[in-house]
Amino acid sequence: MPAIEQTVRSLLLTELAVGLGVTFKQIFKRKATLNYPYEKGMLSPRFRGEHALRRYPNGEERCIACKLCEAICPAQAITIEAEPREDGSRRTTRYDIDMVKCIYCGFCEEACPVDAIVEGPNFEFAAETREELLYNKEKLLDNGDRWEREIAANLSAEAPYR
Repeated sequence: MPAIEQTVRSLLLTELAVGLGVTFKQIFKRKATLNYPYEKGMLSPRFRGEHALRRYPNGEERCIACKLCEAICPAQAITIEAEPREDGSRRTTRYDIDMVKCIYCGFCEEACPVDAIVEGPNFEFAAETREELLYNKEKLLDNGDRWEREIAANLSAEAPYR
């Protein structure tokens, strides 16, 4: 019986009819593609993009130079140097991230007790030379200032799950 059934299917081209049916169903559905540079897709609040150093609302940098992010980084991409200030608190004098080494694991963000270092929503940071991907403290603080609204919204959306 299976041989006769297979012969009938091949003569009637049932597989072709089923395939065309699927094709015609898809023609009338809404398109799933985006016109990328002009339309951007949704990003998860947990997306890990370009690194940023955040500031407190009064403008003071959040990093307390505990060096937990440097210690936990599996790629050893973070370098921190610190010294005490006049008021006795420690602050960083040097905070460098080698973005070429970084594997975007998010461990630095999880280790930070004051949410100073975060991985922001920016994924469009291509560069032509390696030196452009060596981020210093000023570049990281600029990223934090630029993306603070989105970063704060993402952190507040994820707060119940932390």
